[in-house]
Amino acid sequence: MKIAQKLLAFVGLLSLSALFIYALQDAPTDENFEKKLINDYNVYALQVPDDLNFAGEPVPLKNPDILERMDRELLVNTYWQSNGLLMFKRAKKYFPIIEPILKKHGIPDDFKYLAVIESGLTNAVSPAGARGVWQIMKVTGKENGLEVNANVDERYHLEKATEVACKYLLKSKKRLGSWTLAAAAYNAGNAGVSRKLKEQNVSSYYDLLLIEETGRYIFRIVALKEILSNPAKYGFNFREKDLYNNVPTYKVTVDTAVTDFSKFAEGFDINYKILKLHNPWLRESHLNNKTKKLYTIDIPKKGYYDVQ
Repeated sequence: MKIAQKLLAFVGLLSLSALFIYALQDAPTDENFEKKLINDYNVYALQVPDDLNFAGEPVPLKNPDILERMDRELLVNTYWQSNGLLMFKRAKKYFPIIEPILKKHGIPDDFKYLAVIESGLTNAVSPAGARGVWQIMKVTGKENGLEVNANVDERYHLEKATEVACKYLLKSKKRLGSWTLAAAAYNAGNAGVSRKLKEQNVSSYYDLLLIEETGRYIFRIVALKEILSNPAKYGFNFREKDLYNNVPTYKVTVDTAVTDFSKFAEGFDINYKILKLHNPWLRESHLNNKTKKLYTIDIPKKGYYDVQ
């Protein structure tokens, strides 16, 4: 019994000695502490830049309420890392399509970030029925010349939907007087924003008391603009090859019905899935086209897909 007790005591002493030595070896020095700050995951408070703006219109950050709301959106979007990286990846693919259309209509480039917060640059469907990258409602699409039905829904056509978004924003700017209010109206409607301005007797978005979604709307846009414009500053690390790219396409015109898009796709050495990936506005496996309308279909150039 005494021998066993002595053995246990000896083992315990060895264990304590080992722990002591390990603790000394792992104790933070100035050098390895700095290394840990760089390599370990840490959460930091963010410094809100004092010169933030939307479409050249300053965010009034000296107002403490505005500062807190801006800080919230920067924090939420900086530390939602997986979503942030996806936005960088998709922006590389879709911004080159959106930017020249905005420029053509005289819409500030910052409005491409509105599309980011609307849909995450995906063909999203909202509970209210808005669809596509620009989240256009059915009635708005039809009023602005888009074909919207079970067979064809051009709200999913990125170029055409961007054109409609531009028309809406130009009308909003003319009616409300600022790009910031025009952006807010994209979420809440022109009539809704106008009514709130009148009820509260103010002229600026930043002075309005709004429902949470619209109240956060501009701050979310500005936060995404700031983060996507300064990836390293907000801890996002990637290489150019990590980003998504558009597959080059060429145009094929169709002015008749198409009874089977699977067979149609085979004629261009692709399959039905790939055809629909590049033409999400084609909603069914066929095209009715009773009026002999001229449609333009995007076909990917050869060499980008391995089709079995």
